[in-house]
Formats: sequence, C-alpha cells, structure tokens
Amino acid sequence: MGQRGFWDEQQRVAKLQEKKPVLTRLAETIPWESFRPLLDKGYSQERKSNAGRKRIDPLILFKMLVLQQLFNLSDEEIEFQVNDRRSFEEFVGLGVMNDIPDATTVAFFRERLRKAGVIDELFEMCEEYLRSQGLQARGGQIIDATLVPVPKQRNTREENKEIKAGRLPEGWNENPDRLQQKDLDARWT
Repeated sequence: MGQRGFWDEQQRVAKLQEKKPVLTRLAETIPWESFRPLLDKGYSQERKSNAGRKRIDPLILFKMLVLQQLFNLSDEEIEFQVNDRRSFEEFVGLGVMNDIPDATTVAFFRERLRKAGVIDELFEMCEEYLRSQGLQARGGQIIDATLVPVPKQRNTREENKEIKAGRLPEGWNENPDRLQQKDLDARWT
C-alpha cells in the first residue's frame, strides 16, 4: 500500500455512509431534540453542587439506549461498540476526541428514566417517528462470542459423569442454592 493521501479518510467515510446508511438515516429521520423534555424528567432532581464531573447530555445516553435495543447489546457491549465503531460513535453524536459514557453510566441513566416513568414513553415516541417515515425497528444482533471468568466450583468425578449423562447428581435437588450456582451446560475451553 502506498502513502495515504489527505482526502483518503473523507472518501472512506463517504463510502461507508453509502453502503450502510441505516444509522445515518435514523439520525436524520428522527427529530431527536423532541425527546429532550421527557429526558429531562429523568434529571428532575437538582444537583446539590457543581462539584464533580459535568453531566453527560441525556440525548447521547438515550441514543446509546436506542442502539442497545436495536442490536441487542449489553451495557458493557454498547460501551465497547460506541468506542469501536465509527458509525455508532457518529450516531450518538460523539467524535474521536470525546469520552464515551461507560457501561455503569448507561445503566444508571436507564434506571433514572425507569424511575421517572418515561422510558416506555420515550421508546414508543421513537417507534412512532419511525412508523411515520414508513420504517420499522427490527432488533438484530452483533454476534459476539465472549469468554467470561466464572467462579471455580469443583465437582467430583461421579458428579461430572452424571452431568455429562444429562442427569442431576444425587443430593443437588435438596440444595436449591447450590443448584442455582451451577451451570450444567458449561464446559471447559
């Protein structure tokens, strides 16, 4: 490959927008500022002082919740995807130099909206805007094979034989707490 030119990045962005304009279309189709009055209800409690980090624009956080619903993402995964994908970053209204809200901030924001009783209304409003444009939101998935650490729990050889045979080891029914901690489908990797 040769040296990259001055306009290469602009051309690359233009190509991306031509090929997969779904998020661009969503960003342009929905009048996002109309959500602000409902979003502000999630912040009805006044701050006690101006100390600490500045409040993140609730519209940015709401757009992250919309992406989360569209692509069936966890809080941790939406944080990663907005950091990783230019299209997600642009959709929520951030750039490379901006800090991306973390998973905890997204979770707290969702809970604030839920407690304020506006989260369902916000998503219904969003769907209504889509319907008025002849669009329908169908949630998809970004396929992700994630390996996560789990607590180490030792089974006896006999218990492992029973589990592999599809049976519950003897005595496990008597202790529902223990059974709740076991994943009978898990295997070593």
